[in-house]
Amino acid sequence: MTAMSWDSLKKAKERRMQRALRITGSRFFAPEQAVALLQAVIEKGDRVCMEGDNQKQADFLAASLLGCDPGVLSDLHLVMSSISLPEHISLFEKGIARRIDFCYSARESARLASLVTNKKITVGAIHTYPELHARYFMDLSPQVSLVCADSADARGNLYTGFNTEDTAVIAEATAFRNGILIAQVNEIVENLPRVDIPGDWVDFIVRSPKPYSLTPLFTRDPADLNEIKVLMAMMVIKGIYAPYNVRYLNHGIGYDTAAIELLLPTYADELGLKGKICTHWMLNPHPTLIPAIESGFVHSVFCPGSEVGMEEYIRARPDIFFTGHDGSMRSNRCLAHLAGHYALDLFIGSTLQIDVNGNSSTATKGRITGFGGAPNLGCDAPGRRHGTQAWMKAGEDRARTLGRPMLRGRKLVVQIVETFREGGVPTFVEELDATQLMRDLGQDIPPIMIYGEDVTHIVTEEGIANLLLCRNDKERSEAIRGVAGYTPVGLRRSIGGVGGLIARGVVQRPEHLGIHWRDASTDLLAARSIREIVKWSKGLYKPPKQFIRW
Repeated sequence: MTAMSWDSLKKAKERRMQRALRITGSRFFAPEQAVALLQAVIEKGDRVCMEGDNQKQADFLAASLLGCDPGVLSDLHLVMSSISLPEHISLFEKGIARRIDFCYSARESARLASLVTNKKITVGAIHTYPELHARYFMDLSPQVSLVCADSADARGNLYTGFNTEDTAVIAEATAFRNGILIAQVNEIVENLPRVDIPGDWVDFIVRSPKPYSLTPLFTRDPADLNEIKVLMAMMVIKGIYAPYNVRYLNHGIGYDTAAIELLLPTYADELGLKGKICTHWMLNPHPTLIPAIESGFVHSVFCPGSEVGMEEYIRARPDIFFTGHDGSMRSNRCLAHLAGHYALDLFIGSTLQIDVNGNSSTATKGRITGFGGAPNLGCDAPGRRHGTQAWMKAGEDRARTLGRPMLRGRKLVVQIVETFREGGVPTFVEELDATQLMRDLGQDIPPIMIYGEDVTHIVTEEGIANLLLCRNDKERSEAIRGVAGYTPVGLRRSIGGVGGLIARGVVQRPEHLGIHWRDASTDLLAARSIREIVKWSKGLYKPPKQFIRW
């Protein structure tokens, strides 16, 4: 019987390290050595994790990987949260990479769809963030990971600053599975403000020619908001947040949720809701949340990542944000999504399509956008065992509707959309494009972002559909049609059926909430421009230059 080897991963790493050190001579290497180093440590068919996060990108290392010879490196399996750079897609066009498991791909969604159509790429699965992170410790452990950080010291310790995001989970999954961790940093310093990644986890470090790419993904200019967004935000505050006393929440990215944030110091305050709603957040530091913070609505914010320009404001508000002794924030996407799964009363976000069963998806014809964190944030958590007022009331509403005893509460999951998207494309459809995309991708299940069974409310300019109060699937579909407006889905509603749902409070129009169209004015917004947000921050918020219009 052949003797078992219990250290094959360790020996494989040693061989790779020996090849690399013959090139670099030490853990620190020069930018011009990057291609040779990558070709020395990465082998054909390897799983490679590139940091690809929501905002920050290991862009120098991505460009260096693209510069490798496809005759040397090919058939790589990329595992990464976000496909955000053109280089990420070009790796497949060049033949260096073949397979990918990811979460989000907004900026490169059209190119990704084209590659799938042309059989240039194999998609393993489209994940939610903590799902992919979990697989780093199961079947998708990287052989090599390429990450980025603000700075490193001579001992190889890394400081990730305000945007730790995914770095910590990638580093641990790699270092403790005998993978090779390579970091690009903006600078090498004598002393770090704090140590985020210990040096003995890090194998190689390069000071990149320029700071890593960082995108202001969550900044929304209030000047771009309109009366429809204000109307829907008023309905959310008065029709959902107030009756359920929603205190622990997450807002998805977009103008719909930005409007809600900017109405908290004005409209919500007039309703007497300060201290009763929106006190504890799991959220990237949205600039549009600044007026609510300054008005005393917000008690704490834990962030999966940061936002460009918010650094000094965060540093000056340590009672609100999770900051270290140096004043900088420690973000962590994995822990934030753990909080998002178990500790929230409510998730609210937008989508591109909703079907008559309430299923929603951002994977549409010609675009494979992915999901980001929505599938995790937008699902109920049956393992939860602590109660809050909102969670309990949602559970009571559902149990009473079904005539069952209430054994547990329920997370509120809200989809907020206009009935038509840009270009007059209906948001509501009889069948999601995801169904056909499943066949195109060869997936086991359709890439649905949030399952209809988890959605509790749908909000449009037409009103609110409270799906917790639907007694069966037929009522559920009718309620959805009732807020789908003049889309083909909405035009197939039963007038009598929707009338009955209105009588029971399942469907609520703005007027049923005491909200009138004429009151939905942008004058209600606490800030109507980025410049006014800067004033609210007392000059601490430094908006990126593309948002400065004065």
